[in-house]
Amino acid sequence: MTKFDHDSVVPYQDSALAKKDQVAEMFNRIAFRYDFMNRFLSAGIDRGWRKKALKRLSADKPKILLDVATGTGDIAIMAYELLKPERIIGIDISEKMLEIGKAKVLKCGLEQHIQLQSGDSEAINFPDDSFDAVTVAFGVRNFEHLEQGLKEIKRVLRPAGKLVILEFSKPKIAGITQLYNWYVGLVAPQMAAFVSKDKKAYQYLNKSVQGFPEGKAFVDILNNVGFRNTSCKKLSLGICSIYCGVK
Repeated sequence: MTKFDHDSVVPYQDSALAKKDQVAEMFNRIAFRYDFMNRFLSAGIDRGWRKKALKRLSADKPKILLDVATGTGDIAIMAYELLKPERIIGIDISEKMLEIGKAKVLKCGLEQHIQLQSGDSEAINFPDDSFDAVTVAFGVRNFEHLEQGLKEIKRVLRPAGKLVILEFSKPKIAGITQLYNWYVGLVAPQMAAFVSKDKKAYQYLNKSVQGFPEGKAFVDILNNVGFRNTSCKKLSLGICSIYCGVK
């Protein structure tokens, strides 16, 4: 199995835990401020990114959808609002994030349609060909073994089912690149340290983005694990990208 740079990027360098366990610990620590920090650090743009990603599934009309690395359930809830599938399953390795997500689902009155549960992206606890579509928003960077996670997603997708991934990328426009690097490398971690008391979590965000095989490199990985009709659409001057693939 191919090893990628981002596979070895971890939140806490001094920890003996594996990446997967460190990521779970990190999100458990920042869960109480996660939604606020997303809106704050992106100036609310992240909601627009999520909507654009989900619209890639509009024509497919999925009835059963899996949201991998669901976190606090933002994509799962928005997917029901936009796509109205019969059932949405969200899985995540962070119990604290899931607790917040479950409360949001109840508040929205969607508990009959959305189920959030503990789950590992690299060992998805569902049979082959279970889902019409799979979404992952800002989660593939956290996979400990990228190819294994993508293969598992393909396994649980039904034939002709679609994968939609939303992930940070690096802008390559002169001036914008420098501004972006300054913001995610210095400003965001400092603000995160003040608000969430976990500066390392947002330093990890930057390092994992820098190490992630984005753009054509990631499309090639999707092709290599067996997806077809793959594509990459950059958003907001390249700060974020939507990747699609079909089983």
